[in-house]
Amino acid sequence: MEDSIMIQLKDINYEIDGQTILKHISADIYKGKITTIIGPSGAGKSTLLSFFNALKSPTSGQLIIDGKNLESYDFIELRRKVQLVSQVATMINGTVKDNLALPLTLQNKTMTDDEATQFLKHVDLPETFLNKNTKELSGGEKQKVSLARSLVNKPKVMLLDEVTSALDKNSKQAIEDLLKKINKEHEVTMLNITHDINLAFDMSDYIWVMIDGQIAEIGTVDEIQDAKNDNVRKFIGEKI
Repeated sequence: MEDSIMIQLKDINYEIDGQTILKHISADIYKGKITTIIGPSGAGKSTLLSFFNALKSPTSGQLIIDGKNLESYDFIELRRKVQLVSQVATMINGTVKDNLALPLTLQNKTMTDDEATQFLKHVDLPETFLNKNTKELSGGEKQKVSLARSLVNKPKVMLLDEVTSALDKNSKQAIEDLLKKINKEHEVTMLNITHDINLAFDMSDYIWVMIDGQIAEIGTVDEIQDAKNDNVRKFIGEKI
């Protein structure tokens, strides 16, 4: 059975100040799968990621999310459906529960302790964290809270922007395991950017290799490890 499509990119281009950043990007992102974008610095990975929740807009081309053109979305609706989790897990001043409740607070809704505890369970944190001040949390714990908070709006897509790059080895492994668990349990589609090629190989269903503003190759982990493109093989060889 073929995977169904969550996001379609059709001939996406992006220019700024006369400089072409992205060129003729056409690809599909499949529902419930983890797609990881890798490539050298300056390849355009972060720029491309910024289109999916309308932080930036392509110069030309079509981006279709869950069957609907990006331009047709209300920004609030889009950002509830497509959640961004960044390298730095930004916390508001206050407790872990205050941070978990933030998406509901912005909608003039409240979160009960029981609801907050359930979100903590999703990311393997104990109930005792509820009233903990976020200033007391480690980097890995903050990233777990950030992931739990991103689930509050029941997103269909999660954008992961170097979410493990600021963490130590043990925390990286914990977050990687957690992302795979969230992907399976919540059937959420994940689009991941990382410089850690081993992480990309460990957790991805599909990998895109971007080089110089273009997608040089798309495939499963096995297909990318056996890449035909010389530049892709060279990039992977340098990283392993």
